[in-house]
Amino acid sequence: VQLVESVGGVVQPWGSLKLSCATSGFTFSGYAMSWYRQAPGKERELVAGIAPAGGHTNYADSVKVRFTISRDNAKNTVYLQMNSLKLEDTAVYYCYAGFGLALHYWGQGTQVTVSS
Repeated sequence: VQLVESVGGVVQPWGSLKLSCATSGFTFSGYAMSWYRQAPGKERELVAGIAPAGGHTNYADSVKVRFTISRDNAKNTVYLQMNSLKLEDTAVYYCYAGFGLALHYWGQGTQVTVSS
């Protein structure tokens, strides 16, 4: 099983960045996909999630309206479009695949730094 996030980077406040997570080794279309993040000194938190078929999404209050999660089941890839980035969005972002409570996989994480 592999979940490989795209390279993050440094973005100015109010800028945009799109992350992708390419997966293999499991039935992607059967898994809910999520993005988590962890800032220095803080616990990992859920940013956004999307149902297996893509019809339902959920977001942390802190990113609603600004971030959009999407998926392409034909490409086994999930995306996170991040707009109007703030300093507090600086974190390591992780891709997560979950199937009920029994099966779950994590990506290796990618650093996103928002800085002027």
